[in-house]
Amino acid sequence: MITRTEYEAAQAQAAALFLRTGIAVRQAELDQIAVADFGLGELEQTGAQILTLLDTAEIAVKLIALFPGQTLPEHRHPPLGDYPGKAETLRCEWGEVRLYVDPGPSGGLEDGASGRPPVHRRDTYTVWKEVILLPGEQMTLQPDTLHWFQPGPEGCVVWSFSSRAVDVQDVFTDREITRETVVIDG
Repeated sequence: MITRTEYEAAQAQAAALFLRTGIAVRQAELDQIAVADFGLGELEQTGAQILTLLDTAEIAVKLIALFPGQTLPEHRHPPLGDYPGKAETLRCEWGEVRLYVDPGPSGGLEDGASGRPPVHRRDTYTVWKEVILLPGEQMTLQPDTLHWFQPGPEGCVVWSFSSRAVDVQDVFTDREITRETVVIDG
């Protein structure tokens, strides 16, 4: 849970990052930036600011802002009935994105990985194959692929292009996470 003041400050900071990229966004869109604290109340460490530009039954397009020190926690997009799960392409627009994915059966911490998940939640991060995305670089993740990401030292703005997004159904490795942000007065 976070306060209304924290929520609005994160929205404003994310709006400034989106505008810094030069992407054409309307004020009405910036007013709709969602702030996700993943139910942990640790927005500076675990969180994301998300601007949904398109969300249909077939596709979704989002801009994600991460501030220095923030982590979008490890999760996967599982199959749901006949739907195989969300396939997602992450494309760096600004800054640096440090993406971590499941390397397959060999697993384990990849030597030299720069990722630093929150220390008190370190045991909930299990995939360590590091892929660094710079502006214009992208990676496509197949459905049900474990992944998490962090920004470089200045923060980052990331495009998310995906098949149908059902974010409330994402499965997080950290069982304390909830997808809904609770905002309280203050």
